[in-house]
Amino acid sequence: MLIRNDRDGFLLPASSEITPQHIYQGRRELIRLMATGVAGAAMASLALRDARAQAARPGKLAALAGTRSAVAGAVVIDKLTDYKDASTYNNFYEFGTDKADPARNAHSLKTTPWTVEVEGLVKKPARYTLEDLLKLSPQEERIYRLRCVEGWSMVIPWVGYSMAELIRKVEPLGSAKYVEFITQADPKTMPFVGSRVLEWPYVEGLRLDEAMHPLTLLAFGMYGEVLPNQNGAPVRLVVPWKYGFKSGKSLVKIRFTDTEPRTAWNKAAAQEYGFYSNVNPNVDHPRWSQATERRIGEDGLFAKKRKTLMFNGYEAQVGQLYAGMDLKKFY
Repeated sequence: MLIRNDRDGFLLPASSEITPQHIYQGRRELIRLMATGVAGAAMASLALRDARAQAARPGKLAALAGTRSAVAGAVVIDKLTDYKDASTYNNFYEFGTDKADPARNAHSLKTTPWTVEVEGLVKKPARYTLEDLLKLSPQEERIYRLRCVEGWSMVIPWVGYSMAELIRKVEPLGSAKYVEFITQADPKTMPFVGSRVLEWPYVEGLRLDEAMHPLTLLAFGMYGEVLPNQNGAPVRLVVPWKYGFKSGKSLVKIRFTDTEPRTAWNKAAAQEYGFYSNVNPNVDHPRWSQATERRIGEDGLFAKKRKTLMFNGYEAQVGQLYAGMDLKKFY
């Protein structure tokens, strides 16, 4: 089903244009205080409050420590997005279509026990428990940008290891060209599964060489803790040079194929969401520009949008994967 963002003839703004609640409330307070002539003190007070808010997390989860990654491009020197923003402003349509819905509704997701089945064109198909996956390779901390197709971005410290570690373990056949990632689809614990928004289960896919790239991460945690449910617990994919929807959450199956997988958003609106979905500021979404982005948590009163970087800033690391390709045709 194609989702339209107009209703009764009125064009609705993209979600990237909707300021998070805690930010606009802070703006209103500042404007009110400026009107009373105490703007300087107010700004200092608000800055202190914001610093304290960033230091406090909404419920500490189990620790999941990782060593700093040595993979080139795996540590972005940017200010981290506040944990509260990263864990309360999400796309996870199995729990609702509003950005705040996953944090409200994902408590129902049961993450133990958990298994991930690896099948298809591999020599060693297997069913891995979460514990098996965690033991497969040492955990690393990687600070990646996450860019949404709607124009907002975050900088998140993920914990996991290169997807290539699992791929080498299962030994793909020579005929394997693509990897398909399938998300849990349980209507008992995921209340929006069965809605007409998308076809369920949620499916994403990569070319095998994309999945094997060292930056492609099989993630189990963020900010030194296990993943919150709303961020894709207990295991998810992170592909930092692509739009965020390519990074499938709550994975239950990984399938190796010789044909390009039909992915969830491509099936819903092929003219808007191509298979590759690389971050490319020169290719607009049909309904909005992709040339700029808003960094969640840095949307101050006078903040300007950032220019979108090719491949989300990872062109030096991944550009060679697409040498000779028409990136407007293969969007």
